[in-house]
Amino acid sequence: MPDDMVDAHIHGVNNALAAGWRVLSGDRAGPGGCTALDAVEEAVVIMEDDETFDAGRGSFLNRDGKVQLDALIMDGATLRAGGVGCVERLRNPVRAARKILSESPHVYFVAEGAERFAAEHGIALCKNEELVIPREVERLRVYQAEDSQHGNDLFATSHDTVGAVALDRDGNIAAATSTGGTLNKAPGRLGDSSLIGCGCYASNESAAVSTTGWGEPIMKLVLAKWTADRIQAGNLPEWAAQEAMNYLMQRLNGHGGIIVLNRQGEIGIAHNTPRMAWAYKTMKREEAGVERSGL
Repeated sequence: MPDDMVDAHIHGVNNALAAGWRVLSGDRAGPGGCTALDAVEEAVVIMEDDETFDAGRGSFLNRDGKVQLDALIMDGATLRAGGVGCVERLRNPVRAARKILSESPHVYFVAEGAERFAAEHGIALCKNEELVIPREVERLRVYQAEDSQHGNDLFATSHDTVGAVALDRDGNIAAATSTGGTLNKAPGRLGDSSLIGCGCYASNESAAVSTTGWGEPIMKLVLAKWTADRIQAGNLPEWAAQEAMNYLMQRLNGHGGIIVLNRQGEIGIAHNTPRMAWAYKTMKREEAGVERSGL
């Protein structure tokens, strides 16, 4: 996260926080009421619409210069989930993921099939060009011009995935994660963000979790579920989040960040990168920042 982008990141996560809190407060309820599921959906939509982040419009471009998006949303009460992968014509892939969760017996749709499902359920499609912004065209050009210097260092191009976790007044938790993936990724590459238990997970019996960072190591460790299992075993989210980042680094030299929430309203925020934008709010406290390794 460049120094000149810090304020934009804090502004973005605070806007997302406000949107989610309005849902939980009952001021702007979604289709299911003032639920955690509605809250995480609304929070992620705000970040998908914010070009600061690698989600929705303004995402990193793949090797062919296109935006390809992945998203997942999961309900901790029922374990229902909806995910989309490699979609190119959806401004808000988390909206399509929510439709899958709510209206399909399936969990996951990819590419053209996901876009067809979204269109059939009232979500407007867009042209891929509408998701591409000049900043990312230039970023890809520079990266490809210097390709021989990068090798396989995907960490250098893995950041700004967005996610949200929430607890509602009924004691239910939910999580959502959305991303444009890594810069210059191979067309069709899928990261951790939209895979249950990898970049996103929610169960009332354990925790709601969302991750960001280098997707390949996170997938190999099924990191979100790994973290939730430790909370179910009795560990605090604060401890489990930090342990997850330690495990990611020690086992696979992976880089990333994680947000965690249990049904008691206890939270964990951790990252093994220099910065990660985060924000949280409870009935008693609100805080946001970019440089914090624990809570």
